[in-house]
Amino acid sequence: MVLPVPGILKSSPFIRRHPANPILDADRVPYPTALVFNAGVTKFNGQYVMVFRNDYGSRSEQTLEPHSTTDLGIAYSRDGIHWEAGPKPCFKMNDGEIIRAYDPRLTVMDGRCYMCFAVDTQHGIRGGIAVTDDFENFEVLSLSTPDLRNMVLFPEKIDGKYVRLERPFTVYSRGGADRFDTWISDSPDLKYWGNSDLLLAVEHVPFANDKIGPAAPPIKTEIGWLTTFHAVDIDPARGKNGWEPTWKKRYTAGLMLLDLHNPKKVIGMYQEPLLAPEASYEIDGGFRNDVIFPGGMILEPSGEVKIYYGAADAVVCLATAHVDDLVQLCLKA
Repeated sequence: MVLPVPGILKSSPFIRRHPANPILDADRVPYPTALVFNAGVTKFNGQYVMVFRNDYGSRSEQTLEPHSTTDLGIAYSRDGIHWEAGPKPCFKMNDGEIIRAYDPRLTVMDGRCYMCFAVDTQHGIRGGIAVTDDFENFEVLSLSTPDLRNMVLFPEKIDGKYVRLERPFTVYSRGGADRFDTWISDSPDLKYWGNSDLLLAVEHVPFANDKIGPAAPPIKTEIGWLTTFHAVDIDPARGKNGWEPTWKKRYTAGLMLLDLHNPKKVIGMYQEPLLAPEASYEIDGGFRNDVIFPGGMILEPSGEVKIYYGAADAVVCLATAHVDDLVQLCLKA
């Protein structure tokens, strides 16, 4: 089934982009990098922590170095707005079979920080989970079989098990490339995963016609697990829209609410994008324009929700909203 191409998409009126955006870009990283984006963000040991993706190359020439140069950087903040990047990258994987690790997602559980990430290998894309206490030493707990990506962990066990969202690459059975959905699995130990079920399919999202998948790790509310996802629409009429010769896709952020005790149950979904590309740093000058990809979401004691997202595959940005408004968006008929 081919879905129609969505037209003009707008962000929710409850969303506020921070005036300091982008809050982190390559110019504020103290080592040479071309693109800084798709960061995982959390609160850990009394401060905000960001692990961000570095892609190396030349911004002036709009070229990238080989994938094997990609690594992850670290940044810290006292207020979640103003960030200071560390003096060097904090995580890299490259051993001949593994080409690179990228797109980190952070979840704190029981006083430790767990990081989901994607791994390109010579034989497919794998999803990894690592744990760290200091962002200098990481223990890799598991790597999935190919092809799996966009994994995020829930911040606590549910019914005695760890739970994660994920996006398998079901190319053959879904009738061709870019027909991917959001799945959910559980584990007794973060190493062995199963009981997998489809959670949300691309045809369930009115503003997607290409693929969907997890975004930031869910946050817990009194009503349910507030959960972002990325949604992609493709239009063959789109031409060059970034560094790439042709870029025909648009990434938006969606929002859904999952049952607290049975997160395999979607109890509500906002029928429009939570965030759609509109700001200058989202639609122009990036590696891939018209791209929004949430990687971190923090619920503050005041009820404010900080949503950190990659924009145009080039910079890290921040948007905010009140948790009650976000929940009501999901429950809106």
